[in-house]
Amino acid sequence: MTKYSRIDLECAPPGVHYDQAYNAAVDIVERHGAGDNADKTCLIDDDGSYTYAELTAAMNRAGNMLDDLGMQAEQRVVMCMTDGIDFAAVFFGAIKAGYVAVPLNTMLTGDDYDYILRDSRAPVLVVSEALLETFAPLFDGLPHLRHVIVAGGGPDGAHEDLASLLSVASAELPAAATTADDVAFWLYSSGSTGRPKGAAHLQADMLYTVAYYGLAVLGLRADDVVYSAAKMFFAYGLGNSLSMPLYAGATAVVTAGRPTPDSVVDVMHRHQPTVFFGVPTLYGAILADPEVGREQASGALRLCVSAGEALPKHIGESWEARFGAGILDGIGSTEMLHIFISNRQGDNRYGTTGRPIPGYDLRLLDENGEAVAEGEIGELWVSGPSSSPYYWNNRAKSLDTFHGPWTRTGDKYVRDGDGYYVYAGRSDDMLKVGGIWVSPFEVESALLADDEVLEVAVVGREDADTLVKPMAYVVLKPGVTGSEAKADALKAFVKDRIAPYKYPRWIEFAEALPKTATGKIQRFRLRD
Repeated sequence: MTKYSRIDLECAPPGVHYDQAYNAAVDIVERHGAGDNADKTCLIDDDGSYTYAELTAAMNRAGNMLDDLGMQAEQRVVMCMTDGIDFAAVFFGAIKAGYVAVPLNTMLTGDDYDYILRDSRAPVLVVSEALLETFAPLFDGLPHLRHVIVAGGGPDGAHEDLASLLSVASAELPAAATTADDVAFWLYSSGSTGRPKGAAHLQADMLYTVAYYGLAVLGLRADDVVYSAAKMFFAYGLGNSLSMPLYAGATAVVTAGRPTPDSVVDVMHRHQPTVFFGVPTLYGAILADPEVGREQASGALRLCVSAGEALPKHIGESWEARFGAGILDGIGSTEMLHIFISNRQGDNRYGTTGRPIPGYDLRLLDENGEAVAEGEIGELWVSGPSSSPYYWNNRAKSLDTFHGPWTRTGDKYVRDGDGYYVYAGRSDDMLKVGGIWVSPFEVESALLADDEVLEVAVVGREDADTLVKPMAYVVLKPGVTGSEAKADALKAFVKDRIAPYKYPRWIEFAEALPKTATGKIQRFRLRD
């Protein structure tokens, strides 16, 4: 097996070279840990900092631990773990040893975890001690689960202790004889429209996201310090904190706690990242405090990235003016593993998601599968080398989503005359008002331009004639009170900025909006 890949950035798209015999953990982690970067800091978590050599040893111990538990090739290792060195070690250790790592959202319900453990048939669960309580009622009824390993809590007599198992495992581990097309890990979707779906990803998938986005678009380099507010169990956070910075030989900063505006600014101030990954609601919440700027956050910032939802134009412009670093808005998905449309340094057009990154092709199709004209709303399809090949144990959803080289995203977009893509909402969020499609995001962006508005979600509501019209849920900034007069003023404000028929007929003021763990607004809950 050839140990390491080669990426030629001079090519367009970048040339990605590897042998068919390939193991992602060797390429991303071990090539630094066993090479010139062995003593360089690769990861900083809440408990300390770790070199590439230390992560390599921890990864090898984790792989040997799984071997010692009697696992068989391609069996699943479910991980419900907070961000830190243990997550990185177990994730890459499983991949290096030829098993399938399955990181889970740490904010799911016990019912979701029960479903996933049964669906994956995983014999091993590694769970952070802080999350164990949610799993405890499930263990007696799971037919495939043989080992429950607890990270961070110490031996408790009831379950196996990760630190103890790692301490007796060897720090040397030959890589399993995997190929580039072997499954390396699964990522379960959020399940907002049904049960979570396990999207499989191959050994080479992370390499393409590194090459085409991390290196070619972001220009990550060894002297970068990277901090992602999105957690490592998400596709976005996994690339931000693990595959992309580690391949580049950079340093990643991770934290176990929930990313609040105050905690994120504090981490930025302490560690001075050069690259920051966030989501639009977090950028907006940080900007809501006028006392926070570059000096209070990171004076080293050279670049910021946003994904998860489309970035409103005024948030991007305000952030760049105050923090001195632009935000590159992009879109990715669990199925595609990371961002495939993005703005770029020197080519950043706020209010758009940018253009396709190298190596990815796009289509915008109407309800009949025909290409839409320039300037018209269409459903986004994407083709690229990091696409999941299927959802585990879900043929119907696989057939609906994956069509040969093309993946159906469920997002609506408009392509403008310069080739930039403008977000129009999720397919199930779109509104038809007076027979014309209306993008909730366009209405939300207009409302967010008001200086007193913090967050907005627009959904459809039927009027007295059962015709659908836009309704807005609005969170005002601290110190501002909602009133009928304020609602009328906001309606007029929107009419002055976009086509008048799109304005919200109803405005309801709220203390907060329902969100997913990534910070995406859950419009389906507002519709319900």
